[in-house]
Parts: sequence; structure tokens; C-alpha cells
Amino acid sequence: MSGLVSGLQNRVRRFESARNLRRKEKALKYSGLFLFFVCAWCLLLIGYRMADFGKVNLTQGSITGTMLRFAFPLMLGNLLQQCYNIADTLIVGRVLGADSLAAVGSSYTLIIFITSIFIGLCMGCSAVFSMQYGARDFNEMKRSIFSSMLVVGGVTLLLNIVSLVFISPIIHILQIPPELETMVGEYLFIILLGMIPVALYNFYAFLLRSIGNSIVPLCFLALSVVLNIILDIVFMVYMEWGVRGAAWATVVSQLVAAVGLYLYTRIKFPELALERGDMVFDKLSLKRIVSYSFLTCVQQSVMNFGILMVQGLVNTFGTAVMAAFAIAVKVDSFAYMPVQDFGNAFSTFIAQNFGAGNKDRINRGIKSAVWLTSVFSIAVSVIVFAFAPQLMSVFISAGNEKIVNIGVGYLRIEGSFYIGIGYLFLLYGLYRAIAMPGMSVVLTILSLGTRVVLAYILASVPSIGYYGIWWSVPIGWALADIVGVIYFMRIRKAWTEFGNVI
Repeated sequence: MSGLVSGLQNRVRRFESARNLRRKEKALKYSGLFLFFVCAWCLLLIGYRMADFGKVNLTQGSITGTMLRFAFPLMLGNLLQQCYNIADTLIVGRVLGADSLAAVGSSYTLIIFITSIFIGLCMGCSAVFSMQYGARDFNEMKRSIFSSMLVVGGVTLLLNIVSLVFISPIIHILQIPPELETMVGEYLFIILLGMIPVALYNFYAFLLRSIGNSIVPLCFLALSVVLNIILDIVFMVYMEWGVRGAAWATVVSQLVAAVGLYLYTRIKFPELALERGDMVFDKLSLKRIVSYSFLTCVQQSVMNFGILMVQGLVNTFGTAVMAAFAIAVKVDSFAYMPVQDFGNAFSTFIAQNFGAGNKDRINRGIKSAVWLTSVFSIAVSVIVFAFAPQLMSVFISAGNEKIVNIGVGYLRIEGSFYIGIGYLFLLYGLYRAIAMPGMSVVLTILSLGTRVVLAYILASVPSIGYYGIWWSVPIGWALADIVGVIYFMRIRKAWTEFGNVI
């Protein structure tokens, strides 16, 4: 009898334990949803309250100070995104394990490529917006915004459909190991569903930047990153959704940021809000937007393709060179990231003044930008050259002297010439801003084409080896810089009529 009672008591305890577990899971689920809505509401409220906060008038005031105030939030945003990528990798690796980390990591290249398409399209559109905003031609700007929506929206929808329909072939092209295919498929399917929020955020971020407001997109990005990390923990740790949780955390946070930025722009900048009369098909406006956006998109694609070809050559030299290159490239990207963002800020500055007809301000802006880029690039080159071993050691444990030494050689060769890539980013931005985006593409092809060809030629010489790959980089920068400067000096005489270009 006592055994029967004891058995019943155990069953009751198990039942109560299971019921408490379900209650706990339900509470966690709803607490997670509650946390999401609180963060989303805060994101929208802060965006609404910011009004014209952070807006910089690039056509008036101190030239150097104005460019730096506009560029600094761009630099912080890029740095924030890099830090988030590291944090996201740590969470997935620590919580879900090596297989999940490999699945998410193997999807990264595809996601970056797709995102670069959106950024290229929106960057090209923003150059047109900046020129028209500088000229205070808001009617034409609204027509350009509508045309841009058609272009960016159409490309986004097409990419979304194609990528979702052909997700299985894409996974095979990425050469995903068979044991990870299901996990990668689940992750990519959810991420690809979030293409529209990514495109929407980038569109309105570049729109606000084109009128001199770079802080508001940074604030929405920062809050989105915080929300993403919180949802990572909620979805992966408490709800145990695996890689699907990582994907949904990314999509939801991007959606909140995109909607928030859209509402902010709609409410706080009524002069940019489209009315029914603005939504008309304008062939000339559409042609200009297509020309700018697709040329900039091609530029981004060419850059990725060139890097991919160099990576293939690096892989032929073995694991040590591959590892050293992977680490050195990360150091590289952090080192010249500020001059890349400054180049984008410089482009907006030139475009607004180009539209406003401020020729003298453009000339002084070019001189100021060249001076700032030179000082910063030289300072970073000195730091990277002096501390190359320590920078390599941050990413790899002790006892890998061979990898460290190879990476130090890369950093000391390429890092000595950061001034070359700094000037090249200025030239890219300059030509986009003065209605010559095709020249930016030419310089990109020239720089990366020289790099790829020289890398394959020099690396084939036994006495040079992989050092030829390292030296091909600054040589490509230098050649593109020389061509870009000479061409600009030739067209500079025609600037007395540049106001008619728009």
C-alpha cells in the first residue's frame, strides 16, 4: 500500500514538474515578446523625439568641422556593425556549438554579397538626392525618391523571389557540407525573408544621410543591434530555437529599425514625404536613378569579385598563408574603415555643394579632405607597421609564429600605403558626387584588375611567392589614384558650367 502511495506521489510530482516547466517556458515566451515590444516602442519613440537632431548643413559653415561631424556617426555605425558581428558569432558559438556556428558563418558571404547590392543601389540614389537637396529642388527630389523606390523595390523583390526559389542550388554552390545543409537552409530561408526590411532601412538611411543627417540612422542601428543581441539570447537560450532563433532575431530587429526609420522620415521630414501627385512615372528621373544606382552597384560587385579571386590565389599557398591572410584582412578592414566612411561623407558634402553651385566650397572641401585623409592614413600606417605582431596576436594564440610572421609581412607592406586607399575612397566619392559614377567604376576595375593580374604574375615567381600578392595591392591603389587625379585635373576647367549638369 505504501509503495502505491509513493508511486502516486512520484507521478504527481512529475506532473507538477512538467506543468511548472510548461508554465516557465510560456512565461519566458511571453516575457520575450514583451521585451521585444518594449524595445520596439522605445526605438520608435526615440526616433520620433529626435526631430532634426544630428542634421548637418553641408553647404554652410566650417568645411573641415562640418565634414567631420557628418562623418563621425558613419564611422561609429560601421564600427558598431563590426562589433555586433563579433558578438553574434560569440553567442551562436557558445550557445549552439560548432555546427551551428559553421552553418551561420558559411551563410555570411552570401548575406554580405546581397547586402552590398542594396548598399550599392541606395548609395547611387543618395548621390542624386544630395545634389537635388543642395539645389533645394524638392519637387525633383521627390520624383527621384519615387523612381528610386521603384528601382530598389523591384530589385529587392526580384532578389527575394529568386533566392527563395533557388535556395537549394545556392546551398550547393556554397559547397556546404551535407551534414549542415538542413541547418543552413533553415537559417538562410528566414534571413532571405528579411531582405525587404534590409532594403527599406538602407534606403531611408541613405536618404537621411543625403540631406546631412547621419546621426539618426546611427541611433536606429545602435538600438537595432541591442535588440538583436537581446533577441538572440531570448530565442536561442530560453526558447531553444537553434539557428532559427539567430535568424529571427536578426530579421525582427532589422524590421523594427526599418519601420522606425521610415516613420521618423515620414513624420519629421514632410518635405520628403511622397504625395499622390509625386507618384508618377518620370522617364528622365528613372533613367538618372538607374544610371547612378546600377553603376554604384556594379562597383560594389566588382570589388567583391576581385577580392574573391585574390582569395582563391591565396588558398594555393597552404593553410598558414590562408590563416595569416584571413587575420590580416580583418586588421586591414578596421584600419582603413574610417577613411572609407570619410570618403562617403565627403561624397555627400561634394554632392550637396555641387547641387547648390558652391564651386569655391567644393575646391576648399577637396583640399581639406585630402589633408585630413593624409594625416589620418599616415598615422594609422605608422601604428600598424609598429604594432603588426601585437595586432596579429590578438586573433591567434601563442605558438603560431609562422602565421604571425606571414601576417606581419602583409600588414607592413600593405599598411605602409594606406594613404593610397584613402585617396582612392575620396576619388570614388568625388566622381559619384559630380555626376560621373561611371568613373568610380573605372577606377575600381583599374585598381582591382591591376591587383589581380599582378598578384597572379608576381606570385608565380618562386623568389617572390605570396609576397607578390601583398605588393599588388598598393600598386593597384597607386595606379588608380594617378589615373583618377589626372582625369579630374582635365575636367576641372569645365566646372564653370557644372550647375547645368543636374
